[in-house]
Amino acid sequence: MVASLDDFPPIIKKREIVANFFSNISIPWFVTIGYLTIILLIPMTALILKSSTLGFGKFWEVATSDVAISAYQVTFITALAAGAINGVMGTLLAWVLVRYEFPGRKIFDAIIDVPFALPTAVAGLVLATVYSPSGWIGRFFTPFGIKIAFSQLGVFVAMLFISLPFIVRTLQPVLQELEQEIEEAAWALGATDWQTFRLVIFPPLIPPILTGVALGFSRAVGEYGSIVVIASNIPFQDLIAPVLVFQRLEEYDYVGATVIGAVLLLISLILLFVINFLQQWGRRYAKD
Repeated sequence: MVASLDDFPPIIKKREIVANFFSNISIPWFVTIGYLTIILLIPMTALILKSSTLGFGKFWEVATSDVAISAYQVTFITALAAGAINGVMGTLLAWVLVRYEFPGRKIFDAIIDVPFALPTAVAGLVLATVYSPSGWIGRFFTPFGIKIAFSQLGVFVAMLFISLPFIVRTLQPVLQELEQEIEEAAWALGATDWQTFRLVIFPPLIPPILTGVALGFSRAVGEYGSIVVIASNIPFQDLIAPVLVFQRLEEYDYVGATVIGAVLLLISLILLFVINFLQQWGRRYAKD
């Protein structure tokens, strides 16, 4: 008679369960989990643990200091404005690149990816050169007293630059999958162009637009390289939170850098959940 697992002592049962568990796990699983742990989880956990040793009172004092609050406001208000503008302009660009054929279309489509490929410091240098008071574009605003580079407006331009591809690239696949026969059917039923856009075309675009805006917003919030070049980085003017972290490190204020970094990490995690929710919503909408 063959003994069952229940006939063995508890310690043998536990060993059998553990052995079965690891036998069902492949090497790629260990590689994936190990890589994510080393590259992502350990650094984030270290930052959280470091900030937790300060005590809530000290953490709150540093996180809500006047300079930090001003940096948060500049960062998030400017990133939100850039995301909103790019939500509109990125939608138009994606529509034109997908629906229209014109000379140089592939070149313009490739240019969209320039912010991905260009080093952020180089992007900041280019933007500062173009939008400075004597630059190609900035000189036209100087007579009106409008200063773009080395101001919060320069931060806005940099955020527009680095976040635009996220909206365009998120929308393009959705636009390519839209069936134009549905639009033609709406026209055949007497719908106007505006009614066709509002009732047929636009609803499927809402999830990818929101996803693209959220991705662009999160990218703009974390931008450092281009903004540190084009902005004056003066507190209470155009200083953003990532640059403030670097300034604290330069001053050997590791406590301040850790606290502000932890706040940005928390906000980034919240944005990540929002983006995942929007992506799942978009997939459910596409299935329906």
